[in-house]
Amino acid sequence: MKNYIFGYARVSTEAQNLDRQLDALKKYGVDHIYDEKMTGTKRDRPELAKMLDRMTEGDTIVVESLSRLGHSTKDLIELTELFNSKGVNLVSLKESIDTSTSTGKLLFTLMSAIAQFERDVIADRTREGLNAARARGRTGGRPKVDNDNIRKAIKLYRTRQYSVKEIEELTGVKKSTLYRNL
Repeated sequence: MKNYIFGYARVSTEAQNLDRQLDALKKYGVDHIYDEKMTGTKRDRPELAKMLDRMTEGDTIVVESLSRLGHSTKDLIELTELFNSKGVNLVSLKESIDTSTSTGKLLFTLMSAIAQFERDVIADRTREGLNAARARGRTGGRPKVDNDNIRKAIKLYRTRQYSVKEIEELTGVKKSTLYRNL
């Protein structure tokens, strides 16, 4: 079975030009290029999704720059972890990264370790913040809805004279709370 070399190119707006990236990918010798004109902040990038669906073990993904692949370090790490788990190599031309080499694997491992450290620090801070809030008597979460208001909302609902929106306004009981209690 043939291993493929896929290229991925992206610019943030329709007005921007993909030519420079496409030229670099063609020069590298990719078999197929996926390109799109949309911001990297969007999680739903159709061409990227098509490429991710098509890639298989032994394939290589080539980008002109890591910034074209992911908008944030977190996105980039998640994608490179996905590539690694599927046995797919990543090549970034601008940064001279190739995960099929020992140096590229080292860089990937360092990036993954830093990302994991970042996730752990965020989790620690969140836990510390919650503990500090609990020590001051705050429990967090949404405030409890008064049972009398829920009963009133149910009665109004069963009369079929009020819309759910009107019941929300009259009782302060949200639609999801009302339906959950019906």
